[in-house]
Parts: sequence; structure tokens; C-alpha cells
Amino acid sequence: MERHITLPLTRELARTLHAGDTVYLTGTIYTSRDAGHKRMCEALARGEQLPFDPKDATIYYVGPSPAKPGQVIGSAGPTTSGRMDAYAPTMMSVGARGMIGKGARLPEVVEAMKQYDGVYFGAIGGAGALLAKCIKEAELIAYEDLGAEALRKLYVEEMPLVVIIDCEGKNLYEDGRAAYLARKNGSCT
Repeated sequence: MERHITLPLTRELARTLHAGDTVYLTGTIYTSRDAGHKRMCEALARGEQLPFDPKDATIYYVGPSPAKPGQVIGSAGPTTSGRMDAYAPTMMSVGARGMIGKGARLPEVVEAMKQYDGVYFGAIGGAGALLAKCIKEAELIAYEDLGAEALRKLYVEEMPLVVIIDCEGKNLYEDGRAAYLARKNGSCT
């Protein structure tokens, strides 16, 4: 199913999304990679506030390249999500609901998604220049010393994504592979 979604990603909205849905996302998202996630989780462990409100937030696992003159942001393709697996359950426990990246997730992350109604969106790797065209505003909000891994607030319009794992734990990577193998072996199931 094709969906046009305006953020924030509330619990109710997350529950309407299903693995395999094509989504065009509009609204505010945040960027962070492993160094930023580590720093945020350490801050939470010390009882500190995060530099943004994580409630119903969507985090894009990206380290964008610097913007050229006249651009909002440089190339902004997804990074491998597995690097954030150690931190994703903690981030969801404080309200973050959406994650954008590429690649498989650990079972612990999928369980946290089921517990907190999280959604994992897949972005196309290698298409960073095209994805950057969906980014209309970019603001550095924390961890400037991390360079490309700094925490940024982005405003995106019609960012093309696919729901890879929904809040029920249905996983397009697993279900799609199983369907392909069944067809390849001559079965129609």
C-alpha cells in the first residue's frame, strides 16, 4: 500500500503501517548515528535530558556530507542500522518511534518495536543525493564535535521509504525472502 504520512509518528499512526508499505514521509526527523546514539544513551543513563524531545520522533541513521553552496545538505544516504541496535531499545523506551536506515535489525530491536509500537523504515542505499532533495531544512542541534555524526533536525517532504519492520514485528526482509524462495522452488504459497 502507498501512504503519504505527516509526522510526528504517533502510536496510533505507527499501528496503521505494515511491512511492505511504501511511505512518503513529510515532517521533522532527526539524524544520528552510532556515536550520537552512544552519547544520548549515556546522557539518559545519567538522568539527563536529550537535546530534542524524543516523543514520537523519527531518527534517520545518516551522516550527511557537507552542503555545497546553495544546498540545504549534502548527500544523505542511510547508514547500516545494525550499528544502532545496541541503543535503539533505549531510544524507543523514552518515546522515539520511527527509525530510518538500511539493513537487518537484531531480535532485541524487533521486540522493543513490538513493545513500544516502533517502525523501521528502509531508505535506498546509494541514493543519498536523491534523498537529499527531500530535505528542505537542516539544523545542527547538538554534538557538533562529531562532524557528520552530529545530531541534526531535518524537515523532509515526501521522503520515499518502505516499511521494513512494523510494530507487530512483521519483517519484509524475512517475509519477502520466504516468498521469493517459495516461488523459486515452484510453490505458490
